[in-house]
Amino acid sequence: MKNGSLANNSEMKLPTHTGTHVDAPGHVYDHYFDAGFDVDTLDLEVLNGPGLLVDVPRNSNITAEVMKSLNIPKGVCRVLFRTLNTDRKLMFKNQFDTSYVGFTKDGAQWLVENTDIKMVGIDYLSVAAWTDLIPSHLVFLKSREIILVEALKLDNVQPGMYSVHCLPLRHNDVLRSQKQNKTV
Repeated sequence: MKNGSLANNSEMKLPTHTGTHVDAPGHVYDHYFDAGFDVDTLDLEVLNGPGLLVDVPRNSNITAEVMKSLNIPKGVCRVLFRTLNTDRKLMFKNQFDTSYVGFTKDGAQWLVENTDIKMVGIDYLSVAAWTDLIPSHLVFLKSREIILVEALKLDNVQPGMYSVHCLPLRHNDVLRSQKQNKTV
């Protein structure tokens, strides 16, 4: 206000991977990034509607074998995966933990080829296991049909069907314009 403004205002800047977030196809595919396939191009109908919360066996990453064992019914298109990450309260820790549970490449491939799932939610900062970080993301985001929702807090939520509502925050095009100017 000292500069003549009508009010004092603050600005907050956060990386897009802060808190619960979605991964746009351009997250791991540069041609999708260049084409503008950001979070504002995601299908909101996929991000809102009935969703199934499943408990994943606690002794493994989400492999093809684990996916088969979950017996997710055909027709279910939104699934939230609760893992050992929730038991370990990883979402409440200040330090990133590379031992978190996530999808392996074969688990992601099995999901893409054998289910109707279009929204994958998980209880840590990445849907992909640390050891398969990029390969799993590439499988999920290749067709632009699957939306990844990461960093869910699923404590005290029982397995079953829920009404899921996920509305991603639209971001500005600063990063895209910086990349095109090769300043990133």
